[in-house]
Amino acid sequence: MSQNTINYIIHDGNLRGRSQIDWLDSYHTFSFSHFHDPKRMGFRSLRVINDDRIAAGAGFPTHGHRDMEILTYVVSGAVEHKDSLGTGSVIRPGDAQIMSAGTGIMHSEFNHSKTEELHLLQIWMLPDTSGLSPRYEQKAFSAAEKRGKLRLIAAKDGRDDAVTIHQDIDLYASILEKGDVVNYHVQPHRYAWLQIAAGEATFNGQELRAGDGVQITGEQKLEISTNLSAEILLFDLA
Repeated sequence: MSQNTINYIIHDGNLRGRSQIDWLDSYHTFSFSHFHDPKRMGFRSLRVINDDRIAAGAGFPTHGHRDMEILTYVVSGAVEHKDSLGTGSVIRPGDAQIMSAGTGIMHSEFNHSKTEELHLLQIWMLPDTSGLSPRYEQKAFSAAEKRGKLRLIAAKDGRDDAVTIHQDIDLYASILEKGDVVNYHVQPHRYAWLQIAAGEATFNGQELRAGDGVQITGEQKLEISTNLSAEILLFDLA
């Protein structure tokens, strides 16, 4: 496929599913919980991107997962995490936290603050192997590492000090200010997903807002910029 061929679909964030209860306001990029759209069942190994806002002091009580790679990315605030592996941690903006559910894991996630709202993205990815041993990994990436450039934060081989995912995915994060431009070349026979976590960005001339996603198929040269500010995640997928 020619790199000049336009082959992408913009997923309007306003068309996402939504779940609301007294302490949680959650938008679902892909089908999740009571939201079901046959056109939004995931993309490649990406299965869930939930954009969650959690009230102060509230959160998800202990619950279980199996055979899923679950990555938490905090936009603002902090998450208090506990799991059946004995892990207890606080996840803050800039951190990448991966939990491989494997044969089964129990965990809880709460807003660490008693006064401030928590905003996070919870991302589920299908593993390349089922029945793995559960594991947990968390690493911090400074804003300077992501400002105006793509910083690898998760990868199958854990290179460049990224967290390790049991799937052929390279996940990059970037913080853009006015005038910043980042470029990326999706290789032949690869795919990509661009998620606008915050702010507003321009993708190959298309204006995008927080919550929008772009599904990219085949070889493409990507140019991402902003006239204001933006925080983005870019998944390079098998």
